[in-house]
Amino acid sequence: MRVAVISDVHGNAFALEAVLREVRAAAPDLTVNLGDQVEGSADPARALSMQAQLARAGALEVRGNNEEKLWPGGRRSALSRAYGAWLEAHTDPALLARVAALPLTARAGGLLACHGTPDSAWHSLLWVWDHGGYYRARDPRELRATLDPLGAEVVLCGHTHRAGTTRVGDTLVVNAGSVSDQVDGDPRARWTRLDRVNGQWAVTFHATPYDIEAAVAWAATHTPFGNGETSLLRTGTMDVRGDGVWEGPARAGDVP
Repeated sequence: MRVAVISDVHGNAFALEAVLREVRAAAPDLTVNLGDQVEGSADPARALSMQAQLARAGALEVRGNNEEKLWPGGRRSALSRAYGAWLEAHTDPALLARVAALPLTARAGGLLACHGTPDSAWHSLLWVWDHGGYYRARDPRELRATLDPLGAEVVLCGHTHRAGTTRVGDTLVVNAGSVSDQVDGDPRARWTRLDRVNGQWAVTFHATPYDIEAAVAWAATHTPFGNGETSLLRTGTMDVRGDGVWEGPARAGDVP
């Protein structure tokens, strides 16, 4: 069995287009989308439409924390509210409603998918973001207590924009890299492939080049968030945003 995992597209149609070319070439048996589909400014309407097409083709989907911002009263910071107003004015409301209604978790065989953790789209499973500007590993005892009751062979998660994998007891945990909005200084788009061979899972993390300049030009031409989008996409870091959409990996001001 072969599984392709995408996560955190964040409205970047240019990055998603490049990733999907590689995904199609890999011919997966299942594609999983871990959420945060649209919250970004590099042609988000097209990114949302492409992901809806994936869903119609059978992709497994869960909602991210940014899908929950689409709920009534779901937006928190002033910047997030401003972006939400722009997004609603420039995106198909039916497609926004579709992703807002996605489940928190989804299963396919022995796989369990979530955006952050099985209990929250806002929290993270493998790593914890310290506001000093770095990740630290979560206590393995906390992980075991969360994962053991799930009875899943593999747990897929996103949200941190950082790819990695570990085994906790009998569960393989795979934190997929983000299609857009990197945190490690490498601006390439990311996706993850899992192959089950002879009863064992092999995990491959992919970094995909795409036309970053086309993405930032689209944002500058069509949105009021172009300066911030340029900084984020060119640098591959989230701590220089200016007037862009994001305010940090944990969306400063948007964490409960």
